[in-house]
Amino acid sequence: MFYSTQHKALWLNVSASFQRFDQALLKTLARHIDMSHWAYRQTPDEPSSLAVALDLLHDFIAQQPHPLHLIGHGTSGLVGLLYARQYPERVRSLTLLSVGVNPMVDWQAHYYAQLEALPCSRQRVLAQMAYTLFGHQARPLVSGWVRLLEQDLAHSPSPHSLWKRSSSFPGQVPVPMMVCGSGDDAVIDPAQIQGWQPWLKPGDRLWQCPSGRHFFHAVHPETVAQEVLKFWQVPTALLPQDGFCLASLRDA
Repeated sequence: MFYSTQHKALWLNVSASFQRFDQALLKTLARHIDMSHWAYRQTPDEPSSLAVALDLLHDFIAQQPHPLHLIGHGTSGLVGLLYARQYPERVRSLTLLSVGVNPMVDWQAHYYAQLEALPCSRQRVLAQMAYTLFGHQARPLVSGWVRLLEQDLAHSPSPHSLWKRSSSFPGQVPVPMMVCGSGDDAVIDPAQIQGWQPWLKPGDRLWQCPSGRHFFHAVHPETVAQEVLKFWQVPTALLPQDGFCLASLRDA
């Protein structure tokens, strides 16, 4: 098992409802690198604020003796991106899963846009989002996915609401960066992943998994782990691979 005091990774999670989708990849990575887990849980009484999450994340990372590899999915990845831009000296690299070139676009942005545009109830729009995120589901299972999405709406610090959809100008990240997406993700589609191309530096990578939708890292944890560990330059036994590299400037 490969561990180094200067080669540690930090998994970011600001969406407690979706934590179950991270576990398989997190466990796979932890077999090869010293992984830590940082989580932010927003209470119902708190205003939705990425700034609070960033301050708390900095409190944690500032205590670490060496820069860390940061990795996160969706809004959690957005928090890592904002942190890396603000404190690049504390970040060894940044890995984004399902974060497009317009990084504030997430499933909640799609949900609120549909809720505003469609003559449907909130429950019906959430049910449609469940199909979008997780694929075709047996009808009895849909209500469980809807409850999961309702929990994320209530407790994650997404920058969106029914009254406001936030945006962020695309730009470069001053640390080595890897962006991963899925070819069949309808929320962060391949065009959003490819949109990072003009902002890549030598050593940055884009990688696309052929399937798995928005939570592809839960469907293909070993494949995703192989690509991430390769980017982190962590030696590991060969794991199955079914994704394909869109862009790699490592050897440019």
